[in-house]
Amino acid sequence: MKKILLASTAATMLASGAYANMHEINIGVLMGFTGPTESLAPGWAEGAELAIAEVNASGALLDGKVLVPLRADTTCVDASAATAAAEALVSTDNVAAIVGAVCSGASIAVVNNVAVPNGVVMISPASTSPALSTIEDNGLFFRTAPSDARQGQVLADLLMDRGINSIAVTYVNNDYGKGLSDAFAAAFTAAGGTITVNSSHEDGKGDYSSEVGVLASAGGELLAVFGYIDGGAAGIMRTAADTGAFDTFLLADGMFGDSIIETMGDDLNGSFGVVPGSDSAGADPFVSVAESAGMDPNYSYIRENYDAAALIALAIQAGGSADRASIAANVMAVANAPGEPIYAGELAKGLEILANGGEIDYVGGSNVELIGPGEAAGSYREYDVKNGEFVTAQYR
Repeated sequence: MKKILLASTAATMLASGAYANMHEINIGVLMGFTGPTESLAPGWAEGAELAIAEVNASGALLDGKVLVPLRADTTCVDASAATAAAEALVSTDNVAAIVGAVCSGASIAVVNNVAVPNGVVMISPASTSPALSTIEDNGLFFRTAPSDARQGQVLADLLMDRGINSIAVTYVNNDYGKGLSDAFAAAFTAAGGTITVNSSHEDGKGDYSSEVGVLASAGGELLAVFGYIDGGAAGIMRTAADTGAFDTFLLADGMFGDSIIETMGDDLNGSFGVVPGSDSAGADPFVSVAESAGMDPNYSYIRENYDAAALIALAIQAGGSADRASIAANVMAVANAPGEPIYAGELAKGLEILANGGEIDYVGGSNVELIGPGEAAGSYREYDVKNGEFVTAQYR
């Protein structure tokens, strides 16, 4: 992804004081800028900042107030670091709401330790652990990405549709990896599939030969990889290909991105996987918005990041206030029907409708529909790796 661009330019203007004479509303952008998602996090943040820049350019938020995106680093895997970063956003920077966290363990820690005690809304664009569906969040946690309870079923369906009945599984040993592994195993075995081994791995090791040895001994038609693109999962894949243990991989959402193609080269061709994506009515408008800003509209979770930030802005407008309780009370109302459908690039329109007392149904880039306790219904893009590129097969 180009390093931007519209969103970053707007963020720089805000930080430099270009809007010093206007009232500012701080919004946290809480992601794993270091750790196993570090190559992806800047692009995710730019997706959120793209929506924020669009809101600010409209001048329609609460009669001209502006949003200031403030980035903070969870490291993805360190709950203490995530808690400290969120606490600084809330207590020092007085953010009205948070886009994030991204990694599920980080979101769980921040919900429990920061969001609930301080009454702060979090809208995660990528925390997918099923454990977040039942966390006691006091109505403060939402997500624009679907739960891994759904991803597990989608992955199982994909394998069955392709006639693959026996696989090995490796998953990162944390809330995300374990939750997805459990959901997938239940769905795949229920459909008649066989998992030869379901083995966890740790991030940050220099050598994964022992883990690959276990997986190779169990065998299977391919290796399913549930981990992070910059973490141990990539090391396992590289070792598996080098040793001939596996030559085809099933990739979950955390493994989608350019760096895995760089790591694997031609050895990734023939593999396949899923990442949240939509071919809904909101898909094409988002492509136009992203490409106009020099951004890749197919970048993982970029739509969900844009939508998370947009929902926060629209909830502020709906309640007529950046008060934290008001934001929490209005997220579901702007996300779902009834109301005028609002797509990417139409945030000014949505803000104006709300300012005039009307209702909106925010569709955005990811076909937003919040169900249950702030859950995203969600859909997935199924892809194949061909000639070093991710090629869309269909949407599920």
